[in-house]
Amino acid sequence: MPLPKLPSKPAALLSPSDYPKADNGKPKPHIALVEPRPVAPAKVAPIKAAPASRSKIADKPAAPAKPRQALATGASRASQAKSRTSRNADKLGVTKLFVLDTNVLMHDPSSLFRFEEHDIYLPMITLEELDNHKKGMTEVARNARQVSRSLDALVHDIAENAIDQGIPLAKLGNKDAGGRLFFQTRLQNASLPEGLPEGKADNQILGVVLALAKLHPEQPVVLVSKDINMRLKARAIGLPAEDYFNDHVLEDTDLLYSGIQQLPDDFWNKHGKGLESWQESKLGTSYTYYRVTGPYVPSLLVNQFVFIEPKNGEPAFYGQVSQINGKTAVLQTLRDYGHAKNSVWGITSRNREQNFALNLLMNPECDFVTLLGQAGTGKTLLALAAGLAQVLETKTYNEIIVTRVTVPVGEDIGFLPGTEEEKMGPWMGAFDDNLEVLNKSDNEAGEWGRAATQDLIRSRIKIKSLNFMRGRTFVNKFLIIDEAQNLTPKQMKTLVTRAGPGTKIICLGNIAQIDTPYLTEGSSGLTYVVDRFKGWSHSGHVTLARGERSRLADHASEVL
Repeated sequence: MPLPKLPSKPAALLSPSDYPKADNGKPKPHIALVEPRPVAPAKVAPIKAAPASRSKIADKPAAPAKPRQALATGASRASQAKSRTSRNADKLGVTKLFVLDTNVLMHDPSSLFRFEEHDIYLPMITLEELDNHKKGMTEVARNARQVSRSLDALVHDIAENAIDQGIPLAKLGNKDAGGRLFFQTRLQNASLPEGLPEGKADNQILGVVLALAKLHPEQPVVLVSKDINMRLKARAIGLPAEDYFNDHVLEDTDLLYSGIQQLPDDFWNKHGKGLESWQESKLGTSYTYYRVTGPYVPSLLVNQFVFIEPKNGEPAFYGQVSQINGKTAVLQTLRDYGHAKNSVWGITSRNREQNFALNLLMNPECDFVTLLGQAGTGKTLLALAAGLAQVLETKTYNEIIVTRVTVPVGEDIGFLPGTEEEKMGPWMGAFDDNLEVLNKSDNEAGEWGRAATQDLIRSRIKIKSLNFMRGRTFVNKFLIIDEAQNLTPKQMKTLVTRAGPGTKIICLGNIAQIDTPYLTEGSSGLTYVVDRFKGWSHSGHVTLARGERSRLADHASEVL
């Protein structure tokens, strides 16, 4: 049906306090700490009853409302990631003994406290490998030192003869960790299959798992490793092994928040009762607001884009959720950046998602924007055009800062000469290409005018390396983080917390193109911030779906 007509009298506006921000996160279930239990020396704790199995990610927020079929698919994929031994133990409600590989600790230093009520066993070779990797300034070395400090705090006041009985993991304040930590205090004799060299660290860990499984058949023993070949070898000799997926924000990336929701065709019929509408002007643009009430509202989030495209020839509706209170929401119409009069630095949107993205990028009230999309969807071009328009035209920000992760796709070319900005030059080819496109958008300037404009643009864009971001504070900056899918959640937190007053941060990336080792689509820092920032009134997210680079690039992305 067509949009409702505007009333002759404006509706009474509610105060901002009447519309709190949406918070769909569910309260975390509480786990009672397991009481210490007497255990015979040199033996792992016996089976204890456990509460009903919870999600492996104890501290993640609830996923947005999705069709049941999609949720079932995600749950089935999550269960398939576990070994059969783990699934059987979950059904019986018994605690498991997880043997951690070294790469798990170096990947996530907090992994010791993220196994809920289950116990953890650390082989002695794991401590040896941690000691070998603790030197240096890399992320791996910092993680190894953090794990060592955590282990030292756990064993600080434990008597020497009590280590065999296990150390409660909750003693440092991690209440979700209800299990115990066991160290390898004596040599485990286990015969590995012929052909596996006994001196290799991975095979020594496999020998420990094999010995524990024989020594304690009453408790499921599971190897946890980020090394695929390690898990393959374990399963080949009949040992249960699984990946460490507690760091995954989502079990299934198909459930990742897209920032866009298509409303049903009968939305106005079901939600038009008591409809109120009014108009407001912001920054010289008039917007229409609709206050709707109905059953579909609780599934929406603040700053989420909604649209209705009727197939009967009626006009389409594109809007954004500005406020939510229970079953009442306020929908705001958008500015059409597809029209030439609303062009941003000579750039207009070519599809629906690009129009949504420009509405976020040009909104000064939106401090944090994430754009996901495949190659050629226009992420970098839109962000750079919006930054130039707000730095050089409206003077909202005083500088554009561009940074990205320096992870090579192929072989590294070695050290680069020059200053910090010159070293970052080869990594910023994408921005140079887009600056060339934006500089050619003004046909009336001429060669001299375009050259002067290019020099001005270059003076207002700074290229910075991620290595020197800690401790900085950006004030009134337009910060663009390119290739953000290669950032870990910890690195992403370091960057986002650099924002000072008046700073806007734009994260661009494609989670299907991750080059950082041990990062996956579910554990990427970009996925992390998209999931954690959804529903905040000063952030927004759009997943760009349609490529606009060229017909050759679009066809290549489909067939290659």
